[in-house]
Amino acid sequence: MTDSSADSPAVVVEGLAKRFGRQEVIHDLSLNIARGSAFGFLGPNGAGKTTTLKLLMGLLRREAGNVRVLGVDPAVDDTTVKRRVGYVPEQQFIYRWMRVSDAIRFCRPLYPTWNDDRCAELLKLFALDPGKKVKELSKGNVVKLALLLAMAHEPELLILDEPMAGLDPLVRDDLLDGVLRTLCDRERTLVFSSHAMPDVQRMADRIGIIDEGVLLYDGPSDTLLNTTKRLRAVLPNGRTPDRLPDGVICHRVSGREWLITVRDFTPETVRKLTAAGGITHVDVIDLNLEEIFKDYIRGRRAATCET
Repeated sequence: MTDSSADSPAVVVEGLAKRFGRQEVIHDLSLNIARGSAFGFLGPNGAGKTTTLKLLMGLLRREAGNVRVLGVDPAVDDTTVKRRVGYVPEQQFIYRWMRVSDAIRFCRPLYPTWNDDRCAELLKLFALDPGKKVKELSKGNVVKLALLLAMAHEPELLILDEPMAGLDPLVRDDLLDGVLRTLCDRERTLVFSSHAMPDVQRMADRIGIIDEGVLLYDGPSDTLLNTTKRLRAVLPNGRTPDRLPDGVICHRVSGREWLITVRDFTPETVRKLTAAGGITHVDVIDLNLEEIFKDYIRGRRAATCET
């Protein structure tokens, strides 16, 4: 039985696990992504982002857990998932001998919802020449073609795995404009991974941070940016209090300076910090997404972090 109602989540993942040989690459991962949202997936190389997205598409088999994409288990019915989802992997697999028009004709019969008008609109938006062969296209135009093929069938969910990697800023802007226009005009759901923090900050209303297969954060991007702060405290005797503040992501001491990155910050955080350790001076520092991401990763991998 599937649940494809408009108010059901686009993606539900519960207790997902995946191994390659003896290495566990996804550990007890759970996600709930609402329809009409844009979910940005962040993590270092090898963190498990690509593996997770392939599991959503039914391209890999999981060891444990439950997955539902638009109400469908991709391990049971990957064909339905692939027809309803637009997927662009990091590496493009489009026959190089084909012309752009050939690639379109090849893909059109695979999707009952293919929209010729939308295809023509994307051709114009991305300035693609239908007569050009794929092998003659620049890397950016190959990605544009892959996006066109992924979006022309009006997918309910668009999954992008690092499609902008290695592209110049102008090409990235063109691609982002195309994706954002699709999302806004058609109220589609977007799940994407990227190392480009400005792209994530521009597109995502929800963010997940993953490292070595473990989900470190999953929540609204505004909450992450507005309530994650770095505190700079002066230690009177160079020693930290016996008890760390609640919500510490990572911290480090340099001489008498103590830097602490915390989540769920409120003014009460400062009051508790000063009361507990005899600290008389605390500065509160705003962080951008890249700084927050780095501190989450460093905090998990070590007891201290560096700026």
